[in-house]
Parts: sequence; C-alpha cells; structure tokens
Amino acid sequence: MRICFHTHCFPDSLAPRAIAALTENAAPAGYLPHTDGTAAGAIRYLREAGIDAALVCNIATNTHQEPKVNNFAISLAASGGPLFAAGSLHPDSERMEEELDRLSAAGIRGIKIHPDYVGVDITDPRFDRIFSLAEERGMFVVSHTGFDPVSPDRPHATAEGILTVVNRHPKLTLIAAHMGGPRQSGDVLRLLVGTPVWFDTSLCAIRPDERDNLLNILRGHSDERILFGTDTPWSFPREEVKFVETAGLSPRAVENIFHRNAEKLLKL
Repeated sequence: MRICFHTHCFPDSLAPRAIAALTENAAPAGYLPHTDGTAAGAIRYLREAGIDAALVCNIATNTHQEPKVNNFAISLAASGGPLFAAGSLHPDSERMEEELDRLSAAGIRGIKIHPDYVGVDITDPRFDRIFSLAEERGMFVVSHTGFDPVSPDRPHATAEGILTVVNRHPKLTLIAAHMGGPRQSGDVLRLLVGTPVWFDTSLCAIRPDERDNLLNILRGHSDERILFGTDTPWSFPREEVKFVETAGLSPRAVENIFHRNAEKLLKL
C-alpha cells in the first residue's frame, strides 16, 4: 500500500488554465507538469507508479478563492475515490472558523498553506491564528517550505521559521513539505531533525545536489513523522518511490512512510 500525501489537481474546467499559469512560474526553475492537472490525470499517473491513493493539497492564494477551493476539496472528499483532500485557509481570511467547520463536517482532516504564494512569512501572527485553530480542532497543516519559483529570492517558510512555529504550537501537526524545503536541507538537518515537525518526501528524487542531506534527514528523523509524497504533477512518482525504497530504512519504517502514518492522520 502506498499513499502519496502531496498531490495537486484542479476542477476539470479550471485545470488547463491552472496548469498553464503554474508552468509559467515553475518552468524557469526546471519544474514541468506531467499530467493535465485533472483528478483523473493524477489518478492515472500515480497508479502507473504503483501508488494506490493520494491527498490533494489545495491552496487558497487569495481570500476570494478560499470558499471555491474548499468546495473542490469537499467534492473530492465526497467522491469516494482514491483521492483524499486537504482544504486551505488564507491568512487574511475572515471566515477561518466557518471554513474549518465546513471542512471538518465533510470529513476533511487538514489544510494546506503556501506562505510564498500569499507572500506572508510562516511566523506571521496571521498564520498563528490558523495554527491555533488547527490545534483546537486536531487538524493537520501541510505547508510548502523552502524555495519556490513564485518567490525565488525570498522563501517565506525557512527552517528557522518552521522551528519557531512548532515551538509556539506544541500540539500542532505541522507537515513541512519537500522534506523541509528545497535548497535548505542543510538547515533542516541542523535545526529540525528530531523535533516534533512532520515531513513529506515530495520532490526529494529530483534534487541530486541535496541527496546526501535528504537521506540523512530521512534516516535521522522519526519514521512515525514522515509521509511519502510526490508533488504530482511536478515530479516522477516512480523515482520518488525509489528514493524511499533505496534509503536503507527498516521494513517497519518504509511501511510507516508509505502508508501507516498517512492512515493515522487521515483516520482511515
């Protein structure tokens, strides 16, 4: 059993425009999409790599989008298919509690945030409000961390910032995507391994310059706080599977990373 805890797709009517806009930002950094951005496309692509299910990480990049993004998450949750969903909150939202209540009522267990897309540091008090509400409701938060092409010179979720958040919110299940963030694996290894933060492994396989650090993070952190991820459509799922399978972990750790930890957070 393999569950990808970091996948992206969009409503069919929006997918072509979303993929085109995202590719415009991502292509200069070498990231190109490998699906058409639809749910069906994501399912096909992941299943070809032997991945059975996935969490779709939706992102509200402005307050106007927030209800629509969460409507899509709720529709995925109701579909009964292999795609689970995370909702999203914007740090300037005036509907945070209402949106979290809607998501929770639909069986959605967590949210995704992207500090770079909204231009707000992860340590900003506006995010603190989101984290406090998630703590109260027992919901996880997946955050993009490290480099992102949309803000290439100014990462808004550094390793230091992630450490600040987990210290401020000790009951929060904070998942630092991309093993703590592209282009900051040295800081992640120094500051975050052994802390209560969670990681997902998405985009590890396409970062050869960071491979040694990423393997050391994978081996040094608790295998009960690591989730397998791909970041479909921006990666090669087979290579992301191989990264975990060839890391020299125990069979128990591999099972935890591939599905047991995800099952716990998704309450499967």
